Amino acid sequence: MSTRPGDPKEQLGAAGNLWPSEPIILGREGSARELVLRKIQELSIEGRQDPFMVLDLDVLVSRHQTFLQALPQVQPFYAVKCNNRPWALRVLAALGTGFDCASQGELEQVLGLGVAPSRIIFANPCKAVSHIQYAARSGVQLLTFDSEEELAKVAQHHPGARLVLRIQTQNSQSTFPLNDKFGARLEACEHLLQAARELGLAVVGASFHVGSDCQTSQSYRQAIADCHSVFEMGRRAGHHMSLLDLGGGFPGTEGSKAKFEEMARVINAALAEYFPEGTGVKVIAEPGRFYMESVCTTAVNIIAKKATLESGGHRKLAYYLNEGYYGAFRIFLREPVSRIPIVVKEFPSEPRLFPCTLYGPTCDAFDRISLKEVQLPELDVGDWLLFPNTGAYKSSMSSTFNGFPIITVYDVMGPQLRSLLETAP
Repeated sequence: MSTRPGDPKEQLGAAGNLWPSEPIILGREGSARELVLRKIQELSIEGRQDPFMVLDLDVLVSRHQTFLQALPQVQPFYAVKCNNRPWALRVLAALGTGFDCASQGELEQVLGLGVAPSRIIFANPCKAVSHIQYAARSGVQLLTFDSEEELAKVAQHHPGARLVLRIQTQNSQSTFPLNDKFGARLEACEHLLQAARELGLAVVGASFHVGSDCQTSQSYRQAIADCHSVFEMGRRAGHHMSLLDLGGGFPGTEGSKAKFEEMARVINAALAEYFPEGTGVKVIAEPGRFYMESVCTTAVNIIAKKATLESGGHRKLAYYLNEGYYGAFRIFLREPVSRIPIVVKEFPSEPRLFPCTLYGPTCDAFDRISLKEVQLPELDVGDWLLFPNTGAYKSSMSSTFNGFPIITVYDVMGPQLRSLLETAP
């Protein structure tokens, strides 16, 4: 339930601050969690309560290795929208991942790292014309589509594109479904493939996305089987089908209803059946949450508090935090389970818990961390709370509504990773 900052073991810099824009290099015995607690102590000494995130780039490397080991036939194309921190993208580029981009801005950011256009898929099926034109000028050839209207735009503005047809998937019970917005129905695919052929466009593969944070492993098997059918349609239409894109949806942390290991087992079995190695089909995926969710820890401060007495003498508490829905926690309200923070405070004995509402700092009543109350001890203004597993779709969705600044993020890494980046091309 609780933890507390330890005593700093070294000076925090000439001005009492160890937090440059460059990544912080951890000592061999140090950890990102210890760094979070030291930062809290530093802020407390200075009389400040600024919220912040710590992004552990070593954990990102570990997640990449786990993905490759579990899905050896699949090349990851990281979904930039999930978290576009420059140092995170630089680490992934050095590790050799591809990148899934959804806009000109994301294309510019990834290409600016020196990533080859061949390592990018422009995976937004509904693109602005100017963004398509930028992709064409930049040499990004892999583009997704799911309609005749998109084909017409590509034929006019990027006729040399290598197209990937995105299909709808069956209900995957995902936390964030995408079917209503994207994907062609299977029965419409043959017509779309023929339309592309008539426009002189090359369709090279098929893709799907089961929805972010998928809860049913078997959804991947059905979608892979459907893509196999699309490959057969494409070949009949005269297309050279050679790319399968599994999209994203992989869970980001342990405790998800659908385990990543089980998903990997189902995917590997389906690939062995429908797209076995040796057939010349390249298989990619677009992991985002899986890579980033467990990489970040967010520290927030209680800036105000209210206590109320309900009928029957039941006491309830409301804590107002300096980060909320319009900041790094925008996606919390869409998650099915309320996040319960770690309390950074010592108690003389096991504290009594109360039903608590966690609000953000803005003047909007909708600005809260979760729709349901959470059980927490009675805390004071100035106390700190930690939210682990906040790397996916948190900082990337932040705004400055009501004049509150974007949360500060500190990138940290160990010496081995720093050496890797220094020697990477």
